[in-house]
Amino acid sequence: MKILKTWLLFSVLGSIAMAVPPSYEDDPFRQLEELLPTANSMRTASGAPGESYWQQRADYDIKVALDDEKQRITGEETIRYSNNSPHTLDYLWVQLEQNRFEEGSDAHAVREAPNLSSGSSFKEMRRILNADGFEGGFKILEVTDVAGKDLSHLIVGTMMRINLPQPLKPGGKVSFGIRWEYNIIDSKTTRGRSGHELFEEDGNYIYEIAQWFPRMAAYTDYTGWQHKQFLGRGEFTLEFGDYRVEITAPADHVVTATGELQNPEGVLSEAQRKRLKQAENVKKPMFIITPEEAKENEKSRSKQTKTWVFKAQNVRDFAWASSRKFIWDAQLHKPESGRPVWAMSFYPNEAEPLWSKYSTHAVVHTLEVFSRYTFDYPYPVAISVNGPVFGMEYPMICFNGPRPEKDGTYSSRTKYALIGVVIHEVGHNYFPMIVNSDERQWTWMDEGINSFVQFLAEQEWEENYASGKERERPGAITSYMSSSNKVPIMTNSESIKQFGPNAYSKPAAALNVLRETVMGRENFDFAFKQYSRRWMFKRPTPADFFRSMEDASGVDLDWFWRGWFYTTKHVDIGIGKVEMFRIDTQNPDVEKGIKREQRDERGDDRIDLENRKAKLPRRTDRFPELLDFYNRFDELDVTDEERDRYQELMKDLSKEEKELLRSRDYFYVVEFENVGGLVMPIVLEVSYEDGSKEILRIPAEIWKKNSESVSKLIVAKSEIAGLRLDPLRELADADALNDRWPERAIEGRIKLRRDSGKGGGSNPMRDARKAEEKKQQEKKEKSGGKGKPDGEKKAEQAAEKKKRG
Repeated sequence: MKILKTWLLFSVLGSIAMAVPPSYEDDPFRQLEELLPTANSMRTASGAPGESYWQQRADYDIKVALDDEKQRITGEETIRYSNNSPHTLDYLWVQLEQNRFEEGSDAHAVREAPNLSSGSSFKEMRRILNADGFEGGFKILEVTDVAGKDLSHLIVGTMMRINLPQPLKPGGKVSFGIRWEYNIIDSKTTRGRSGHELFEEDGNYIYEIAQWFPRMAAYTDYTGWQHKQFLGRGEFTLEFGDYRVEITAPADHVVTATGELQNPEGVLSEAQRKRLKQAENVKKPMFIITPEEAKENEKSRSKQTKTWVFKAQNVRDFAWASSRKFIWDAQLHKPESGRPVWAMSFYPNEAEPLWSKYSTHAVVHTLEVFSRYTFDYPYPVAISVNGPVFGMEYPMICFNGPRPEKDGTYSSRTKYALIGVVIHEVGHNYFPMIVNSDERQWTWMDEGINSFVQFLAEQEWEENYASGKERERPGAITSYMSSSNKVPIMTNSESIKQFGPNAYSKPAAALNVLRETVMGRENFDFAFKQYSRRWMFKRPTPADFFRSMEDASGVDLDWFWRGWFYTTKHVDIGIGKVEMFRIDTQNPDVEKGIKREQRDERGDDRIDLENRKAKLPRRTDRFPELLDFYNRFDELDVTDEERDRYQELMKDLSKEEKELLRSRDYFYVVEFENVGGLVMPIVLEVSYEDGSKEILRIPAEIWKKNSESVSKLIVAKSEIAGLRLDPLRELADADALNDRWPERAIEGRIKLRRDSGKGGGSNPMRDARKAEEKKQQEKKEKSGGKGKPDGEKKAEQAAEKKKRG
């Protein structure tokens, strides 16, 4: 890390040794094609769907009833399945995700033991005990053909195979029915993507219902039947279709669901229908059901039922929510392009005032930003529901959990948790509800890509959103990337270690690096929009994403995908040796003068100083005749012969050559070391002695010949005062200690803590409220407990008298 100032002929740079190229197996720039599936007429080499692309279709007609006394679902459905593949199918596979909650399920069996040595919370212990005591899973009552005849079927964990009486040929269709029931999980005791929540104060429930009906497994060109067992992490791979769903619930419940309500006159009051009409032309959300009305409805206990009918076209799933407790606000969002969209939120009074302030605004904001980066939102509605599930997504509807404290105050963390989770879950409409990736296999294709666009939307919410702590920033992922307990992004969902960093944060951070540093915003945004639009309502694979981004941008990104997605290498580029060169003027008076200055600057070393201090006796002091010519000779003295040679040289040089000799440029050779192993562009801030600065951006291809160490020449008019790698923290560089030259200590702050007593509260809003209450109390006491002071009363009376004239 030291600088070596060398005054040599500039031609010495030509003697720098060539780097040894990496072996073929270790080459980070080795093309990715050998790892990707061979392109074909289904999935082209450009990353676009080909002329032979196909996918299956499943349409549903469902009737379901909610038992509010037993927290149970009973349903029946007719599935119309279309075989658009070129293959003949002898059987069909249906997903039964609720079977994950059966006793003895694979999900229970493969769950690793918790760390009980450090104790357990009451909540966690209840979950542990409930896992073995809950009567979960689908009870399949009947599987029949359209004539009502029983169909042969076999349940295999969370999957059910239906054996067809006759093979289903290409282009053929088949319809069949299923009747089922199951117990809804209690979200307080069982982790899940849906469930019920009991409010003990008023005895009411909120139901968030998902993965609630037997659904067709996907049949694809790349894997055939996608029937990997549902163990809890790898979410869903589904087919598009049209849905008609009748939901029967207690008459005093409010139901919201995927799709459009078909019978508002039968289930909504006249006041609610009028408010919805009014909400078509408002600029911000308005109440359809007010907090006061929801509070009053909590007291109801109707024994009657209502049936809510919803239709949804071209969706891959269906979810719904039901409760007496719902406040409902809505706004018809009218984008500049595309269809108007109903943005809605449903939440209990316990979520106030946080939800009415932020939820629907966040829904609209998500639609605006995501549509700009991808495609116009194609569905008629987008809904956010507060309930027991912290965050989960379905077509047109999502479940989001953050709530304020019981006194109505909330921390900054809670506020941004709500805004962030609404943006994230509504954003999932784009990925994977429309760009229909395989979540059972590649979690990052929906969670990672969605988290990236979520980050872009959050940046447009407010300046300095969440104080720059978002996990999608490159700097936030460095500790994970340099840790030992990690796997490549391209790992099956159920095998991922550190699920959040791997499936969400790292791919999102990678795309930020790709956008900001590797490709540039304009080129990245164009390519990303091309990918999104190409694969609307289709099923892309990672290869389709990688190829689309390269095809539309014109940038070879194989090194990027290989390093970030297929390896566990991390970014750690360091500054090694730094050398400075100047052009030798060939003038002996100048060059020897410089060397004399350098010698004088070095001065005497410790030994010489100690010898002089000790008055070390010398033999030549006793015998002066031992001194000769070389004791008087200084090799830095300029001779007449040297001056003559210089004059002869100058006569032979051209004008251009003489100008080169007079150049005062500084030539720096900076060595960079790839400590982390992940090749990346080099972003280098150069500070000069004259006070100026510049940022050099060197493409990642500089590492092509040697991925471990490279050098770069910097030609400068002024001496370099300092070098700094990744000054804008855009590369996810894991180690700042080797990023500077000259080396510089990392500065920190020592925070002194009091030996006893409590620190400040974590809810500034609540603290501010208490301070205001205290102030008002002191004011009241100062006025003798009679309200406002006399002077304040007289001033108000005078103002009122003046107002009356």
